[in-house]
Amino acid sequence: MDVNLKTEFSQKWDKYFPGAELPLAFFYADDEGHGRPLEATKKWRCVIGDLTRARRGTTAVLDSAAIGCGGGRRYFGFTEEISANFEYFLSCGLPGKVKGERYKKTPQLVKEGMDHQPGFDAPGKYIVFKRWDHLESADEPLAVIFFAAPDALAGLTVLANFDQATPYGVIAPFGSGCSSIVAYPYREYHSDNPRAVLGMFDISARPYVGSNILTFAVPWPKFVTMAANMDESFLVTDTWKTIRDRIGRSKRKK
Repeated sequence: MDVNLKTEFSQKWDKYFPGAELPLAFFYADDEGHGRPLEATKKWRCVIGDLTRARRGTTAVLDSAAIGCGGGRRYFGFTEEISANFEYFLSCGLPGKVKGERYKKTPQLVKEGMDHQPGFDAPGKYIVFKRWDHLESADEPLAVIFFAAPDALAGLTVLANFDQATPYGVIAPFGSGCSSIVAYPYREYHSDNPRAVLGMFDISARPYVGSNILTFAVPWPKFVTMAANMDESFLVTDTWKTIRDRIGRSKRKK
């Protein structure tokens, strides 16, 4: 990546979103040069919780064995397998066999919905999550992931629509927390008109983020244009200054 972009965006982010959390970037690699991979686990573990340290600055490197959730392995591209009775798990359950989460009304709706969430093959052995300030010139991010509160999300959403006529620069598809930060942005990265993905509506994943936090994942090509547009957008107006100052005050109170 362009290290000049890294520096310029950091300065703009601090200027227009003072004190707001720096985003993560994710990419794939075949070597362990980005950090020690997380240990393999056979216990269930939500991968969103694994990213807490990355958000604090410690790069997270995961392979398939380190992901303690079948959904995480699927939506990070390490398998296309779906666990047995998944359609009942996500819906009404099976008495004596599967506890239903009741996220969908019927098992059939789950099955039909999976057709809209196709799997993909991870282009590397490891998936790497780095905080923005730790990215290096050799890194090639596929998407940038913001963990953000409503005021910052408002700014990011408007910025994502700044240079297009249609009002659909951001999508908020149903899915797991891990799908909203990797699988959907990865698919958008490979589309002709990449859109940002608003997410972390997954009730099972929400305990691993703050109560006022959602995610905003931007495919790399769209992120580059968003960063370039910042200085000529609404971010320079007095209207945004009111929100910008509130973002700064809310961070100082913590």
